Amino acid sequence: MNKNKVFDIVLVGYGGQGVLTLAEILAKAAIMSGYDVKQAELHGLAQRGGSLECHLRFGKKVHSPLVMEAQADLIIGLDLLETLRACYYANKNKTTVLTNSKIFSPCPFEEMESKKVEADVKKFAKKIKLVDAEKLMKDITKDTAMINTLLLGFTVSQKFIPIKKQIILKAMAEKIRPQFIELNKKIFNLAF
Repeated sequence: MNKNKVFDIVLVGYGGQGVLTLAEILAKAAIMSGYDVKQAELHGLAQRGGSLECHLRFGKKVHSPLVMEAQADLIIGLDLLETLRACYYANKNKTTVLTNSKIFSPCPFEEMESKKVEADVKKFAKKIKLVDAEKLMKDITKDTAMINTLLLGFTVSQKFIPIKKQIILKAMAEKIRPQFIELNKKIFNLAF
């Protein structure tokens, strides 16, 4: 990445999925990498289960924390439906979309809905990486609480952001409680 360019990320999911933690780790890692960083959270009833959107911008000099329409370099979605909602920030020629391939809903037709939503997301970006997070995590943990860590791993392994793996791991160690850091590192490394 050109040091004079501002890199724009939109992170989405539901309250309780770790969207804020993911944004804070990325922000901390960007600061450690020498970038100016601005971050904003856009949420209403996001305490548990409500929609949550975080904006993160970093570069040589950043003046505003908000990503503008069709200006995101990267959209990270912890839920497929929330990723579709965030496509407002996508630019077909510029944006990379990294998303969990599942919709978290009690709907019995979830698989059919997922395929439709997936097709709709593909209309907004050429570069899309869908991750079946539950399938990848089932051998390590039955819990989906660390999907954010898994998608962070894919963000780094696929080189979707201009921040080195070791800096991300250092930022994780500063943000995540010590009793959970080894499990988070294990999940992060699944992406490699």
